[in-house]
Amino acid sequence: MKFMLCSRLIAVLALSLCCVVAGFAADGKPAGNPFLQTVRVAPNLEPAIPHPEQDAEVRAKLERIKAKTGRAPNILILLVDDMGYGDPGAFGGGAAIGAPTPNIDALASGGLKLTSTYAQPTCTPTRAAINTGRLPTRSGLTRPILTGENPKVNPWADEATAAGLLSEAGYRTGMAGKWHLGEAIGTQPHQVGYDEYFGILSVVSEMSQVIDGHLYPEIVNKAERLAKVKQIASTLVTRGLRGQPTEVVKKMASIDDLSRMDQMFADWSDGFIRRSAKDKKPFYLVHAFSKVHNDNYPAPGYAGKSPAGLPYKDAVVEVDDIVGRLISTLKETGQLENTLVFFTSDNGANEDTWPDTGFQPFRGGKGTTWEGGVRVPGIAYWPGTIKAGRTSDGLFDLTDLFNTSLALASAQEKIAPTRYIDGVNQTGFLLGDNGESARQAVFMYSENNLMAMRWQEFKIHMRVFNTAETRQNIDASTIAVTGMSPWVFNLYADPKEQRSSGHRYFEWGFPVVLSMMGAHVATFAQFSRKDIGLSVAR
Repeated sequence: MKFMLCSRLIAVLALSLCCVVAGFAADGKPAGNPFLQTVRVAPNLEPAIPHPEQDAEVRAKLERIKAKTGRAPNILILLVDDMGYGDPGAFGGGAAIGAPTPNIDALASGGLKLTSTYAQPTCTPTRAAINTGRLPTRSGLTRPILTGENPKVNPWADEATAAGLLSEAGYRTGMAGKWHLGEAIGTQPHQVGYDEYFGILSVVSEMSQVIDGHLYPEIVNKAERLAKVKQIASTLVTRGLRGQPTEVVKKMASIDDLSRMDQMFADWSDGFIRRSAKDKKPFYLVHAFSKVHNDNYPAPGYAGKSPAGLPYKDAVVEVDDIVGRLISTLKETGQLENTLVFFTSDNGANEDTWPDTGFQPFRGGKGTTWEGGVRVPGIAYWPGTIKAGRTSDGLFDLTDLFNTSLALASAQEKIAPTRYIDGVNQTGFLLGDNGESARQAVFMYSENNLMAMRWQEFKIHMRVFNTAETRQNIDASTIAVTGMSPWVFNLYADPKEQRSSGHRYFEWGFPVVLSMMGAHVATFAQFSRKDIGLSVAR
């Protein structure tokens, strides 16, 4: 699918290029415009809002920590699959919706709760964004990789992951759980920068479709079809070390096997943390849950453990328990006060699988760029470094984890100038006692289509998802280009994005956001996107 631009964006881009001649800034920003606060320090780096005072405060904090511990800080990213914004109690869910989350809530109360954290609409794109710091339209990983599918081009051949760069900087880097960024040789975690990997290369539903005859009778009850699907479906838990062949740990052959996967991943991450502590080596660990993605099968002891008694809610309780376990391991090994913990989800809840799904108080869900699809829980936790009890609505995009992780390791110079990086360094925002976001805007894509952006409290849509049936965001949606005026919603007044009032109340803001969009689109002229074969014929 070719990248599509609205005619007004083309016009804005042309204007921004003309403005260079007219004495405007090179990024299309009118000189002296008070709303455009970012500074671009390199052609390949996303411009950021400078906060010199908070940056100085954080540098001093980090120097004190390093002097005390003698090494760089650890980084633990807790990535849940398909958890809705409103599932954790700290974000309005928890006990109120039948699945208490005391451990996740403790992270929020003991650290920084980010109420405007943004992911991609689906899992593979978000995971690519976290690993590369780049919007998926650049890396080509624009949609989930499906059963038996291998991209025609290895997307990792010319990408650099945070794990790989941190490994070069002296970190032990590990990946546990769901990968879903490639199964072929050369695309697996330990082949693209991670020192160690233990998990699944696909997704739990790819496994359950050849096991659960109740949910998938059209496969399981047809022997010939089942045999063929089994030939292409990935049903293995595997592990790997950098430079060594991938090993099979276990074949998932029953519902009981599927139910135990996340406990296996937790055991491995627990051991990874303990080994790193023993070796006195800083670590970067992405713990990526297989839950709460469909299909949810309660681990032993978890069936009916949630007050709701539903499989999804039981899975939320299990995820919360694992979060608590890993935090306890950090504390027990003396690493809690030298570890940035970041908790989040890879996209909003998948309403298409109702009732095996989560909750968000916004419009839409997984697969869309409405807030319900891309706005996710975000928590930054670091006792003694991140001030407890903070809440901020400052913008945070999950691409920012790339830059922030490298900044904590003093390894930002390892970012090559040949790739455009959409993330920004948010150490000042997360670690400053009164930190403010360095991000001015979030750009939202569906595959290669620029759909919308968030700026301040406003959401501006150039294209929208129209869903024909309730909760069918993936299976019954179409994309429409907006009319003469982009659709604009004030998310403080209209968080469900129900009634656009852009032409009436946002006329003052259109020149600002269209200028930002034009500058964003202009980056593709120098840094082109890749086509790895995931385009869908339409």
